[in-house]
Amino acid sequence: MSLGHALRRIVEEYPLARLDPPARHPLAAVIRRGAPDELRAALEPIDGPFLVKGSPGRGTRWAAVPWVAVFDPAVTTSATRGYYLVYLFPAHRPVVHLSLAQGTVAAIREHGPRAEAYLRASGDALRVRLADFAERLPNRCITLGSAGELPEGYEAAHILGLTYALDDLGDERRLRADLAAGVAAYRALKGRGGLERGEAKEGLSIA
Repeated sequence: MSLGHALRRIVEEYPLARLDPPARHPLAAVIRRGAPDELRAALEPIDGPFLVKGSPGRGTRWAAVPWVAVFDPAVTTSATRGYYLVYLFPAHRPVVHLSLAQGTVAAIREHGPRAEAYLRASGDALRVRLADFAERLPNRCITLGSAGELPEGYEAAHILGLTYALDDLGDERRLRADLAAGVAAYRALKGRGGLERGEAKEGLSIA
């Protein structure tokens, strides 16, 4: 299996998989282990350290938006806080988003109903600081096709990235080059002050 094959499996199989319980489901194992293993292999040429995790959901419920993420342990080890690089799988169409994203749950806990506006304002400011990555990672917004606090929070927390259709996932060289660009943007954000210097974002950085 390659990174592209693992991502494609999730995109193609998730709509039907979520009709069954996630416990011991083969696709849940791909999201938790198979795709993270392929992502770690793709990261090997890039100096680490990196922590890679995937989540199909918790307990007996699938996630509205499953994800596979790359964390710099010096910044965060959790998708709830800080900032990280993540593949997000929408519910409403067969694509996958590569997103440099802000931690959503921490913003919701701190700002409550204002969290979405807070994250969008922060994302606008952070994109200015990462303007040199705008051509390589051009997506300024993403849609995930699910209502709810977390999916809508993930949309608001997006900073920049790319979207792949199914046909794009057959180009492993491109996927790895884009991953390297995403990691470079992640490191640039860390080197330029993390979230601390982003407008309206003080108090959430752990870098």
